[in-house]
Amino acid sequence: MKMGVLSNRICREDLKPGDHIYSWRYAYIYAHHGIYIGEGKVIHFTQSQGGREIGTGTVLDRVIFSSSSSEASNCAACGDQSGRYGVISSCLDCFLTDGELYLFQYAVSPALFLAKPRGGTCTIAASDPTSEVLRRASFLLHNGFGVYHLFKNNCEDFAIYCKTGLLVITRISVGRSGQATSFLAAASAIVSSPLRYLTTSFSGLAAVGYGMYCFSRLVSDIGVRRDVEKVAVEMLVSASAGCQET
Repeated sequence: MKMGVLSNRICREDLKPGDHIYSWRYAYIYAHHGIYIGEGKVIHFTQSQGGREIGTGTVLDRVIFSSSSSEASNCAACGDQSGRYGVISSCLDCFLTDGELYLFQYAVSPALFLAKPRGGTCTIAASDPTSEVLRRASFLLHNGFGVYHLFKNNCEDFAIYCKTGLLVITRISVGRSGQATSFLAAASAIVSSPLRYLTTSFSGLAAVGYGMYCFSRLVSDIGVRRDVEKVAVEMLVSASAGCQET
């Protein structure tokens, strides 16, 4: 393992069932997340590409990924998954898509959380027992996880829910994803008008901006925020089905 402040790299041999894993895509622009269930298999939430997840699901894909191939390979272990999306099971190789393997950390201290400037790598929230994590992932594999949304219901949200059972109960907030909250925190720090009243120097502006970014990340973490509730996976699926019917 190569776990630390700067990297959450992990070897395949160190993986355990119930681990929340992820892999960075396209020069660390974003990461794809899933739950390792053992025997080289991963359950994950995807919006396209047969689970290989090489896009963000937004108009940005036309610019960033315009030169990439949209064909999903026919894996010997997984078969042809080109037409599959939502919650699916894939082999570890298909999940990684030639990327490196990383382990998402739970129950980290606030100090370590802030020491990792990139979101989507850890949380202050504690993980539930492995048996419950695997039960949620398996249940959602057969019943779905709702409609994919980049900011409110993405692959990281899925993995964090499997690990914690926590759901955001307010509709105006982003989901559990550390990647999404980091993006919004950075945008808020950059455009926030009060910054110009706090300092006039560039170094001072940078320090205040980074401080606001760190504070926003911390208060938005699933282990700190107050707009979350523990929701049984059966209730989650039932509520999602009801919303789709209406």
